[in-house]
Amino acid sequence: MLKAVTELGIYLYTQKKENSWRDFQSEYIVKKKKKALFLNTAKAITGLLAILLLISGLYLVKTKAPENKDARHKAVPQELATGPQDTPEEQDQLSKNQVNAIISNTKFSKTDKNIFFVDTPENSYKITTSIDIYLQEYVLSLMAQLKGMTRGKPQRIAVVVMEADTGKILAMTGFDLENPESNPCIESDYPAASIFKIITAAAAVETLGYTPQTQLYFNGNKYTLYKRQLKDVKNKYSYKITFFRAFAESVNPIFGKIGKNYLGKEKLEFYAEAFGFNKVIDSELPFVSGTFETNSIDYHLAELGCGFNNDTTISPLFGAMLTSAMINSGNLMLPSIVEHVTNADGQILYQNKKSTYKTAISSETAATMIQLMERTISNGTARKSFRGTSKDAVLSKLIIGGKTGSIYNKAHTVKYDWFTGFGKEKKTNKQIALSIVVGHRKYIGTRASTYAKMILKEYFKKKNEATAQL
Repeated sequence: MLKAVTELGIYLYTQKKENSWRDFQSEYIVKKKKKALFLNTAKAITGLLAILLLISGLYLVKTKAPENKDARHKAVPQELATGPQDTPEEQDQLSKNQVNAIISNTKFSKTDKNIFFVDTPENSYKITTSIDIYLQEYVLSLMAQLKGMTRGKPQRIAVVVMEADTGKILAMTGFDLENPESNPCIESDYPAASIFKIITAAAAVETLGYTPQTQLYFNGNKYTLYKRQLKDVKNKYSYKITFFRAFAESVNPIFGKIGKNYLGKEKLEFYAEAFGFNKVIDSELPFVSGTFETNSIDYHLAELGCGFNNDTTISPLFGAMLTSAMINSGNLMLPSIVEHVTNADGQILYQNKKSTYKTAISSETAATMIQLMERTISNGTARKSFRGTSKDAVLSKLIIGGKTGSIYNKAHTVKYDWFTGFGKEKKTNKQIALSIVVGHRKYIGTRASTYAKMILKEYFKKKNEATAQL
């Protein structure tokens, strides 16, 4: 139809040009003078109509073929389209759900490969992933060492490394002694512990106007959370502390008061939702982000604000997403592991496209959060694990930030130990986000923050070596 309208417009416009004034003048001489007015009027109307049709035809043609190819398949889903489909170069032939079905039995967390072949009744597929083989092999070797231990072997462990600005998963592995066939990196039943302080701190910066130097007060032990510690009092027993230190040292009473007294139920819920809690993340490996629920008990708001509870949970992959938002101007990137899928003929059926999942906070808030997370490394709860960083040939060239967390499960049989953080090269701005959780048993083995230091050093060391060879 659009083609016909376009051709009609071009035809009428061409006729207008061919029927010059000389032709009309000849017609005037041959025909009777009484038709002159009619013919001149008809000419004017026809010319105007031709121009209007030409303009509308060109507009419709342009609208039919937008420059942004993605806009077309977002507007008309492939399964609902009734007209001719785009060619493989213009549109993926496989949807994300179809890719998920194809890779559902692929054990990404247990292999050192980055290319996989899958046969189905419909086709044979080659799956090319974003896995960094060198880094994956390195982390797998750490897991193998742990499994061979008798003392200090964790009950569960999960490691996720991803590109912060693209969401591409570079490494993903771990194990669960009770559920050996699971992928512990996408399980969402890990208590978030103090990792939730990232959300509380971001909300305080954005809505309460907190800066790193904001002066705060608390009473009692920094790692306990009694009801009496939630009172807004300043007396001779009170400790004065900056927001900087409160975050870096993970002071529970400070964040308990922020959650209960200053943010309250609505703001805590708003920011938990803004970061993506209580969602199924529509990745190529769908997973639940985490759970966050409030109730009518005021003390529970304090527990939620500082993470001192077993109700708020996150998955390790979601932990990496939370950190990526801080060094990506407040944007959470949608995680992906598949680069592209091809058939036996090498035809691309699916191509990964970088996608922002949510904008959780402003870029200004994210910049402040980076400062707080850097302080955790230099002077906070991760300082022992990262000791000597400033003199290290690799790590000294990085900006490193993070947040730790620890809490026992309800049965008090497993102590979960978290580190979510980032490493960013000062010169190149190459950056990764990583999330590690270790479920220690009776004996506490290697800390999550120590694994983080090892992984950051190994990854950037290899990158530097590869760059030097170019």
